[in-house]
Amino acid sequence: MVHYIHSNRILVALDCIIFGFDGEEIKLLLIKRNFEPELGKWSLMGGFLNADEDLEAAAHRILYNLTGLDNNYLEQLQTFGAVKRDPVERTISVVYYALVNSQQQDLNAIRAHNAYWISLSEKPDLIFDHDAMVEQALRQLRYKAALHAIGFELMPEKFTIPQLQKVYEAIYTKLLDRRNFSRKILSTDLLIDTGEKDTNSVTKKGKLYRLNTEKYQKYLTDYVSFFPELTLS
Repeated sequence: MVHYIHSNRILVALDCIIFGFDGEEIKLLLIKRNFEPELGKWSLMGGFLNADEDLEAAAHRILYNLTGLDNNYLEQLQTFGAVKRDPVERTISVVYYALVNSQQQDLNAIRAHNAYWISLSEKPDLIFDHDAMVEQALRQLRYKAALHAIGFELMPEKFTIPQLQKVYEAIYTKLLDRRNFSRKILSTDLLIDTGEKDTNSVTKKGKLYRLNTEKYQKYLTDYVSFFPELTLS
């Protein structure tokens, strides 16, 4: 058997930045560490790559173990490899970010990992280089949400247009014109009218839609811009 000549041990970790939406604001799923190093401090959810698994499979494993969710939007973000980024041992971290519907999460799994949803506006200082990871993930989320309609990943199965608008306002931390947003969304043919209404709404704005998954896949894979004007704002 052939082996590469290399005597240094370097660990490969995966860190997952998990974004959720509670109907009003974007939140991060963070853990309060109950182990060393940095016991008692806030951290992203992560783990080490097993010898027999691919990177993306490992990221899905970590996401599933924490939230009980799979088949969510998951994208590799960047690799962080500063020599002294981990004080224990030389560790390279491959970072992924995920978008989940926080209403469908497994609360028992989250509690078991000492994890909490925390709004971006109240994010505490995180260990190691995790703050830089979150900043980079947020920039990427804002860029991709304008081009590929991934904001729908944060929505429940049925939703109103005003609820969807709140997602995009939360992502970009700015108010959007209601009429322009509604006209733009309806023109994409991404919405299917369920014939139902939001029981909490007393106006025509309470019409419930669901996502046209076939059309949605085209917005993910084709060269179609979803909301390109948002990348300029």
